[in-house]
Amino acid sequence: MRAISVPLWITRILGYTNDEKTALTIKHYNTLLKGSPDVSVVIPAYNEEENILNALVSISANITRFSVQIIVVNNNSVDNTESMVRLTGVTCINETRKGVTAARTAGLMAAAGKYILNADADSIYAADWIETMISPLAQDENIALTYGRFSFLPGPGNSRFSFFLYENMADTLRWYKRNFKEEAVYVYGCSSGFRKEQCLAVNAYEHPPGSNEDGYLALKLRENGLGKLKYISDSNVIVWTVDRHLQQDGGLGKAFIKRIKGAIFGHNPKRFQ
Repeated sequence: MRAISVPLWITRILGYTNDEKTALTIKHYNTLLKGSPDVSVVIPAYNEEENILNALVSISANITRFSVQIIVVNNNSVDNTESMVRLTGVTCINETRKGVTAARTAGLMAAAGKYILNADADSIYAADWIETMISPLAQDENIALTYGRFSFLPGPGNSRFSFFLYENMADTLRWYKRNFKEEAVYVYGCSSGFRKEQCLAVNAYEHPPGSNEDGYLALKLRENGLGKLKYISDSNVIVWTVDRHLQQDGGLGKAFIKRIKGAIFGHNPKRFQ
């Protein structure tokens, strides 16, 4: 069930000072990384000083049986993103090639875990996110990739209720797409997990123009016979993200029309040969 209002635990994180967020990340990350990592969470970041600590404090507070490494890939930020990450003790690497594909690739190559979880620097993650996303991969070799849902944090001038309505309508379109069209177009980098070895076996994030690197990776994994895609519908691990990506689509109304057209006419992910 979608949340009509922003959950209290999200509000609490947003209300911490940066000093408190740094201290909390250090505290939790020291217990999250238990020796050699099983899971590497990769977070590309470009000028994310306003958001990165929200992501780090939430991810590091996860409760999981797995040993987890967090890697932030600083992608040419000109603000304080890198210095803020380094204060937390979380691994921070620099990638000078511009773009999220280059950043995710750098994080993938630096990852020590068997499993990779993609996350975004402008998102906030529930305490069960890692466990819920990785467990299907650990338990079933026939699953190649897991992917989840996200909700929007309202920015200035927007109400959470309008996003609540939009998200529920979008869920209906996603159900249609998963069952009758191509579900890979709904695999997003803010919440997807897979095995590093299999990702490398299909040329990682390499993708043709006009497709996104996350969805195309899902397509390659499945069509190379490495397993099926697993949609994680659990409402308790919905990722909360800022609404700027929606605004880039022209706002709520234009974004919804775009998604309806995609559901009716389909997408062309330019399937590989």
